[in-house]
Amino acid sequence: MDVTIYHNPECGTSRNTLALIRHAGIEPTVVEYLTAPPSREKLADMIADAGLSVREAIREKGTPYAELGLDDAALSDDQLLTAMLEHPILINRPFVVTPLGTRLARPSEAVLDILSADAFKGAFVKEDGEAVLDEQGRRIV
Repeated sequence: MDVTIYHNPECGTSRNTLALIRHAGIEPTVVEYLTAPPSREKLADMIADAGLSVREAIREKGTPYAELGLDDAALSDDQLLTAMLEHPILINRPFVVTPLGTRLARPSEAVLDILSADAFKGAFVKEDGEAVLDEQGRRIV
């Protein structure tokens, strides 16, 4: 399965998502978007394909969101995309693209919706100890 993750190695959610993908036996294309951001078109497509608005795809915490005035409801999607591309830390993470769909994997187990269910063998536990998959590789709800 062809999988791409837009990854920030400093982010626990992103690391857990990458680990879940690899747990499925998939070695994804890893794009460290802080140094290699997607094109405007690709970013807009990922946001739309994930069923999000541009505003929903912006990360506020730990970013220049407030100082850039991005909380202004009058800003257009185009203006928000420009800010995200000028400051890639504003792109919420991780976005994952597979043939089964695109997700903003927050929480990380959201990636399970776009990976083949039969790919998982055995338990998976996040970095913080939260169990995600049981011994049979089934999602724990």
